[in-house]
Amino acid sequence: MENLKQLFEKHISETMYQLVASNPVKGSEVIKIKLRPILQKDQIQYQASSFIGTQVIHKNYNKTDVITLLLHQMEVTFRQLEIMTTEYTVTVLVSKKGKITVKEKRVKNSSQEIDLSHNRQKKYLLEEGKAVGFLIDLGIQDESGNILKSKYDKYRQINRFLEFIQDIVPDLEKNHKIHIIDFGCGKSYLTFAMYHYLKNVKGLDIAVTGLDLKKDVIEHCNGLADKYGYSDLNFLHGDIADYTHESPIDMVVTLHACDTATDYALQKAVEWNAKVILSVPCCQHELNHQMKCSDLNIMLKYGLIKERVSALFTDAIRAELLEEQGYAVQILEFIDMEHTPKNILIRAVKTGKHVDNKREELTKLFQFLQIDPTLDRLLKNEQRDL
Repeated sequence: MENLKQLFEKHISETMYQLVASNPVKGSEVIKIKLRPILQKDQIQYQASSFIGTQVIHKNYNKTDVITLLLHQMEVTFRQLEIMTTEYTVTVLVSKKGKITVKEKRVKNSSQEIDLSHNRQKKYLLEEGKAVGFLIDLGIQDESGNILKSKYDKYRQINRFLEFIQDIVPDLEKNHKIHIIDFGCGKSYLTFAMYHYLKNVKGLDIAVTGLDLKKDVIEHCNGLADKYGYSDLNFLHGDIADYTHESPIDMVVTLHACDTATDYALQKAVEWNAKVILSVPCCQHELNHQMKCSDLNIMLKYGLIKERVSALFTDAIRAELLEEQGYAVQILEFIDMEHTPKNILIRAVKTGKHVDNKREELTKLFQFLQIDPTLDRLLKNEQRDL
């Protein structure tokens, strides 16, 4: 590791704007570390951001300590590291046998500026200060593009949702118009944001349909879509369970559809063979009324705890059922529309790879809890109809 130590001594300085250690070994708790210089009490420190699951932990180090940290992590955890400075780009690769390969390239005429501020302002996908029509009409921005203070939580939530959208863009087929359905779209803050980002920012050929039970909301949203010239964005009044669509559906979005309405949306997505599903479930009451298990009496005898446990079981089962249908599923944290504590987002991407023994595991769990989840029944009925 002596050569690696010399490399860090050379490049970890105030001229470095980013270092990223990635590609962890199997089973590693830390999946990535990002490093950047900051100015703290007139001294250069190095802020390490460690990504552990959905959490990011920040800690500041002096140069000696951060080099010690990185040498240890490159020895036991990571197989790749990149350093970007105003003068060089450096790539470090570590083989399974521990062989280290370094590629160092000088940068010509770099215009990169180093931001040494401790609390650097987050760069959002919808940038503050750039006026966007629907954000103004929905009361989030003023005419100059400034975010209204009372709407800052909603602004951050919209951008958080767009980060999820950004992540799945590579999974969408680009050889045809991409059809997206948003079930239970409501006032459609996120529907408009998704359309604007994919259509106007990313330049994709998309068509988005929002569906909701409130006629006045649908009329208002269609009026805004016409106002902005969003010709491929339309809103329909209707129920998720009864909705049909003739064209192939590439992505299904269902945000805060109440209780089993989420299950009907997920079943529709599976039926359509949708490539991507983004679901934020809400009001998971069904299992709360069904669950009976003497082995879990300590958890189930308290109403509040039973409610939370049943909600977690509900979404875990939904994720497992989607995996059974050939989806790669992630459970992620998402900020609630009403600014209540963080809740769950289910992100599923169709791979076609079915997991062995999934049905056996699910059957045992259903028997243990004495439950009959709606999504399981819907998917079984779909299989019988094929």
